[in-house]
This record gives sequence, C-alpha cells and structure tokens, in this order.
Amino acid sequence: MVSGANDSNTPAAVSLVAGGVAGGIEAFTSYPMEFAKTRVQLRSQKGIPTPRNPFLVVTGVYQKEGLRALYKGCGALVVGSIAKDGVRFLFFDQIKLAFADPATGTLSPGRNLLAGMTAGVVASITAVTPTERIKTALIDDARNERRFRSGIHAVRVIWAEHGILGLYRGFAGTTLKQASATAFRMGTYNILKDYETTRNIPQNTVTNFANGSVAGVVTTLATQPFDVIKTRSQSAKGTSTAEAVKSVLIDYGVRGFWKGTTMRLGRTVFSGGILFTSYEAVVKIINPLYSRVKHTVGAE
Repeated sequence: MVSGANDSNTPAAVSLVAGGVAGGIEAFTSYPMEFAKTRVQLRSQKGIPTPRNPFLVVTGVYQKEGLRALYKGCGALVVGSIAKDGVRFLFFDQIKLAFADPATGTLSPGRNLLAGMTAGVVASITAVTPTERIKTALIDDARNERRFRSGIHAVRVIWAEHGILGLYRGFAGTTLKQASATAFRMGTYNILKDYETTRNIPQNTVTNFANGSVAGVVTTLATQPFDVIKTRSQSAKGTSTAEAVKSVLIDYGVRGFWKGTTMRLGRTVFSGGILFTSYEAVVKIINPLYSRVKHTVGAE
C-alpha cells in the first residue's frame, strides 16, 4: 500500500499526538510572519499606511513595541495549532482509509482532496475558529484600544460581551478556509508522496520538507481570499462574513482578497516544510514506543 501524509498503519493515537506536536512547532517558529500577514489584512488606521514587505512590518513592530509584541496572540495560535493539526492528521488518516480504493489501498487526487476537506471542516469546528478569533482579536487590539491583557482575558471579555457566538465570529470564512486549505495542503502532500513512493524516491527530511513547502504554496494561492475574509471577520470588534467581504471590496476592490499573499507565502512555504518534516519525525519516534506499550498491555 502506498503511504500518504500519514501512513495507513499509523495508529490513531500516534497521528493525534504527532500532528499536535508538529502543529505547535510550526506555529511557534513561523509566528512573526503570521503576525505581519494579519496586520496587513486588518483595516489600516487612518494616516498610518501598512508596509507590504513582511520584513518591514516585523522590523517596525520590533523597533517600536519590542520582541514581545511580535508574539502577541502567539499562545492562542500555538494552542489552536496543537489541537488543529492533531485533529487534522487524525481525521485525515481515518477518512483516508474510508476513501481508499479497496483493491489498491491508494487514493485518487480527487479523493485525497476530499479527505483533506472533510478533515478541515472538523478542525474548524473543534479548534480553529475560536483560537483564530482570539489570535486575530489580540493582534488588532494591540494597535488600538489595548483592552485585552492576555489570551485568557480576551476569551473572558468576548464571552461576557457576545457569548459563545463571539468566539465563533468568522466561522463561515474560517471553515471555508480550513476546508480548502486542508484539502490542498494534506491532499497535495499526499499526492506528491504517493507519486514519489511509486517511483522509489526515498522519503527523508529533505523530501518531506520540499513536499511540505510545495503544498504550502499551492494552499496559499488557492485559499487566500478565505483567509482575508476570516481575518476581517475576526478583528477585535468582530463583524459578519458578509460585512467583511463588503469592507474588502470597498477598501481595495477584488485585488484586496489576495492582500497579504506574499507574507502568507513566506510563512506557508517555511511552515509547510516544518509541519510535515516534524510530523514524520515524531511518528518515527512515537510509533515504536506505542507498539511496545500496546504489546506490554496486551500481554498482561
């Protein structure tokens, strides 16, 4: 059987843990670029233009507000990424088995994308929407009112003012983004890995990183409009998906839906490589340990 983004014989518990660890590593290491991308997508303050160059954004914030400012909202994103990627890898693995061809055990490109899309919807509902809402609100709040002292404080304030629906502000945009992003990211990686395996191309750190980076590029270009809408919906004040779409069109026209693409590409090329390389490495470490524990428990 051809292996995919996570091998079909990888236990569900291993997929969950390895995906969570990889997601946390990827989120933390690439956060400054995520911060810059979010700043650009939020509505500019009057008289204060936002640079398009991500390095200028990062440098400017560092000089004016210090290193801690670049990691504003990072905790929420890391926690969300641990949950999100744990769930994504877990469900992608299980859904992939259900969609696999009974005769060959492999997936067509279309089924790879469908498996990723389904896993993305589940991840959005269980983890991504509320954590992205908090991350975006913290970044937006830091340049305006500064009401939120921390991620936990932001949760309390938003819950008190809007209830649980406040934490799910931007759910439609986030779910569209997650469904499409997971479909393209997991699907592209799996398609590349299947292709390489059938041609006996060895799977190592370099191959994993390259495949993850290519998947990141494809994902960014295909899903950027959803990311822009999500960010606008989840600003500190919050707005509906329809209002977010309208505000982008008013501010920048159709081109506005690809605002922040360069910054997101800078992050996803790097983070895609980190995510899948970390995942494969963690699976190799955990799988033997899990097998020994399972064997020991079964023998008792």
